[in-house]
Amino acid sequence: MENSIRNFLAGKRGLVVGIANEHSIAYGCARVLRELGAELAVTYLNEKAEKYVRPLAEGLDASLILPMNVEAPGQMQAVFDTLRDTWGTLDFVIHSIAYCPMDDLHGRVVDCSETGFAQAMRVSCYSFIELAHHAEPLMTEGGALVTMSYHGAEKVVENYNIMGPVKAALESVTRYMAHELGSKGIRVHAVSPGPLKTRAASGIAHFDQLIDAAIARAPEHRLVDIRDVGMATAFLVSDASRAITGEVIYVDGGFHIMA
Repeated sequence: MENSIRNFLAGKRGLVVGIANEHSIAYGCARVLRELGAELAVTYLNEKAEKYVRPLAEGLDASLILPMNVEAPGQMQAVFDTLRDTWGTLDFVIHSIAYCPMDDLHGRVVDCSETGFAQAMRVSCYSFIELAHHAEPLMTEGGALVTMSYHGAEKVVENYNIMGPVKAALESVTRYMAHELGSKGIRVHAVSPGPLKTRAASGIAHFDQLIDAAIARAPEHRLVDIRDVGMATAFLVSDASRAITGEVIYVDGGFHIMA
């Protein structure tokens, strides 16, 4: 990259949540953000995940590599305590985590269990609210909060099931937090990629059919990749997007515009 592009995010520091392996959307974002000059802190889910995440984070020259399970009491607080003590301020947070118990994910919405729905909302939606709550005091000069959604939040997508309502809630949360934090210069966005072959997506029934439909119907007739998502995310956390907030940004080759 030319120096002007390579330094696009120079001086910015951010937290990336959700890297599981080299195919993760969060890793695609982190890689682009680092290439453009940002300094990163990266989290991993647990000890089992650490052996996959740590080498990737080290390859990104991550300043901090920390454990964080959003369902584990105190872990998120510990991450932000470390960020405050190490950096003092924060410029962006990338939230790219979602989970639903398999039985509930594969079943009808009307059959979803109360515990399954609660866990899906806790991990996939409420955790973004929590991250924003902890990040706000560190974003003294403004900043950006970015989460990952999907077209199933807006339209019925076969086999996406209960995650559709969960992502719809996440998109609504994005708009409300954008309203509440805008006066502090903190922008909030949801990025909505087309279907990607990630580990999380592999849990969706008949995912290959969804992939084929996306290629056939999208105006660009191709799948997007994690780097495409990373480039869009880099724009959203940069000063170039300072007049944009509360949006759902589609990175899907135009699939969402098709009837």
